[in-house]
Amino acid sequence: MPYDQIKYFEIVQQEFDIADVVYGSGETNTVVAKFTGTLKNPDSEIAYAHMEAALKPLKLVPLFRLQGEQQIVLLVPEIERPKKASPRLNLVLFILTIFSVLFTGGLYGIDTALPQDTWQAILTILKNGWPFAISLIAILGTHELGHYFMGKKHGVDVTLPFFIPFPFSSFGTMGAFINMRSIPKNKKQLFDIAVAGPLSGLVVSIIVLLIGLHLSTVEALPASLPAGSGYQMEGNSILYLFLKYISFGKLLPEPADASGLALITYWFRYFFTGNPIPWGGLDVMLHPVAWAGWAGLFVTMLNLIPVGQLDGGHILQSVFGTRTSRRILPFIIAGLVLLGFFWNTWWFWAVLALFMGRLYAEPLDQITQMDNKRKWLGIVMLLVFILTFIPVPLTIVYG
Repeated sequence: MPYDQIKYFEIVQQEFDIADVVYGSGETNTVVAKFTGTLKNPDSEIAYAHMEAALKPLKLVPLFRLQGEQQIVLLVPEIERPKKASPRLNLVLFILTIFSVLFTGGLYGIDTALPQDTWQAILTILKNGWPFAISLIAILGTHELGHYFMGKKHGVDVTLPFFIPFPFSSFGTMGAFINMRSIPKNKKQLFDIAVAGPLSGLVVSIIVLLIGLHLSTVEALPASLPAGSGYQMEGNSILYLFLKYISFGKLLPEPADASGLALITYWFRYFFTGNPIPWGGLDVMLHPVAWAGWAGLFVTMLNLIPVGQLDGGHILQSVFGTRTSRRILPFIIAGLVLLGFFWNTWWFWAVLALFMGRLYAEPLDQITQMDNKRKWLGIVMLLVFILTFIPVPLTIVYG
């Protein structure tokens, strides 16, 4: 037996009762050796850490796998980490996003005619846009920094957040994201990184929304729209309805001429379809800060869709396993397709789910299982997805 193979065998044997071993060529980025057997230490995390440290000088990485009831250790060549990225692009995108969000918030918050002078008009927009911009950037930043710091805590190589400017849109941005440039060691790490973003972003979104609702007013909607005008109404989630109720003591929007059973029927239909529009009824006129808070709940909901590489997909996979995630995927896609008849953008998300749903994260150690505390938190986050889900996020009508 070659010396290298003896060395691999001795290192693995320290942590693993070997029943069978198959050696590969090791000339390409393939499996150098495959060991079948049983871990000696019931704490697989500790066993993995010891084996990883012992193999590091040999530039090998252990992969812990399960095949049915069998435990398997694969040795593969160490993947060279990419060079440290310059934060220059992150900074440029962040600055562009700030201006884009400032502009969007400024247009949203202005209820009078803009000055005729171009520079005065720009200054007016920027002056009126800062409450929305600060609120939304705080929500998105908290979400992404939750991922970032949790990744750093677990020793996973993660990038700084990339913000995406999207001027002349409803929010002025398409959100933000980070890249994981190395692989989490186990499901616990994958779960922690996935859950840290939406959980921290949710807390800030609720605070911002409550502040914004305090600054908002409840007014009557127009009975009809003048010709050539338009009106945008934000959709409702269970959580958003609850926060409006504790702020104003009403389920808003409140139709003008429905009560009793008719009101329940109206609300059920309106919640899932966005129709009929409650013309002449009461609704909250959102302050720009409240609009940012609503956007935060919306972004949290999108990230928690339990599909593939989204946060919700990582959470579902960590708690219930890849096989269950794949079984659930067709039902999620079917639901998005059905909802697309009431909000067309869901069809775009259905296509994304079709492709993204086939890709799942593969931690290095797949023998280590989730603990009960994380499983319960995962179930809570799936409930948060239900509570924040907005069947019809935006309804735009024209006179």
